[in-house]
Amino acid sequence: MVSTGAARTGARRGTRDSARDGSARERKRARSGAKRLPPPLEHRMLMTATLCLLAFGAVMVYSASSPMGVLSAGGGSGAGEFVRYLLFGGIGLAAMHLLARRGLEIFTPRLVTTMLLGSFALLLLVLVPGFGVVVNGARRWFAAGPIQFQPSEVMKLAMVLYAARYLADHPKRMRSFRQAVAPIAVVAGPACLLIVVEPDLGTTIVVALTVAALLIAAGMPMRYVAALAGVVALCVILLATAQPYERARLTSFLHPWATATKAGPGYQAVQGQIALGSGGLFGVGLGRSVQKIFYLPEAQTDFILAVIGEELGVLGIFGVVCLYGMIAYAGLRTARRAADRYAKLLATGLTSLILCQGILNIFVVLGLAPLTGVPLPFISYAPTNLCVLLAGVGLLLNIARPGTRLRVVRNPPIDSDADRDRRRRDRRARRASAGGSRRAAG
Repeated sequence: MVSTGAARTGARRGTRDSARDGSARERKRARSGAKRLPPPLEHRMLMTATLCLLAFGAVMVYSASSPMGVLSAGGGSGAGEFVRYLLFGGIGLAAMHLLARRGLEIFTPRLVTTMLLGSFALLLLVLVPGFGVVVNGARRWFAAGPIQFQPSEVMKLAMVLYAARYLADHPKRMRSFRQAVAPIAVVAGPACLLIVVEPDLGTTIVVALTVAALLIAAGMPMRYVAALAGVVALCVILLATAQPYERARLTSFLHPWATATKAGPGYQAVQGQIALGSGGLFGVGLGRSVQKIFYLPEAQTDFILAVIGEELGVLGIFGVVCLYGMIAYAGLRTARRAADRYAKLLATGLTSLILCQGILNIFVVLGLAPLTGVPLPFISYAPTNLCVLLAGVGLLLNIARPGTRLRVVRNPPIDSDADRDRRRRDRRARRASAGGSRRAAG
């Protein structure tokens, strides 16, 4: 009896060990198969479009800023802003790489709350004289020498993270307008108010449009969205007309040529349209723009698209739009294929953040919207914006990966002949062990 019990115990232990070894081999093969598979289409498209925009942005920032840098520096290289663009682009790429690997793990709810509160503190601090610096009538930046930091850019990313988490955790509240909007409006309203006071109407519009896109993606009825859009538009108009700086920009949009003098608010818009018209279909050639040297103010920031239109023509602008279209397709495809509701909403919000900013800048340069001071994503010289948007792309890349790993686990790769033979030998050994145990028991 003792020998029979020992045989049974040994047989069970051997069966468990064989099953454990087999499952470990299966997991190892699944992981190795996942590593061998190429990244999904949306991952490759996001990476390709982002890197192309960065490379193109570096070329255009140097082209737009170097002539004025040479003239102002008394014969220097004029590469100061180009070098800073490369520096912050490298920082943004490092953040993108880190977040592409562990983005959703890093941005925990506690970190998002801390980030949101810190953004509010910085928005308040930048309005205090002595802390924030005034540039062209707006107090939006902290400055340390030639480097500037804009806290409203961090608020944009924090708002997307917060709104996506809330809408994912409370899907049933979309049925009620008050329950859906109130918790987000309590945070987004004061944030937009602080940004408008700077004044920075363009960033306020980008935040409002991004939150609206998130609400639509979360399932809010369109009648609620339309009512909310009307309220927000009314508030933006009232706040814009109350600020002399923004009111001048709004009125210059209606009649830009009436205020096209050197000191007039319509001067920049008119010079941008002249640059676009001078480029024609194929442009005057890379580096040969005249508007950027003598006429177009801040050509390397908000109106870099006008320099692209003058030097590379309509085809250059079309290429930029196609790259943004790739980001739009890849981002929405990532949202559709994401594993859970939070990842879907976050991918939608990050894609909307990039697209809303890009569309608004393009509309401003083409004369279809008032001047807002919003940079062109990944191309304009805007260090804080560049780092924040690259971090957003890193999160999108991170969301694109788990679905691939999930599909590989559910559908492991085809085994080789050696793997099948090994499993066949394991099954025969388990059957032989079980048969020996039964004979010993009999």
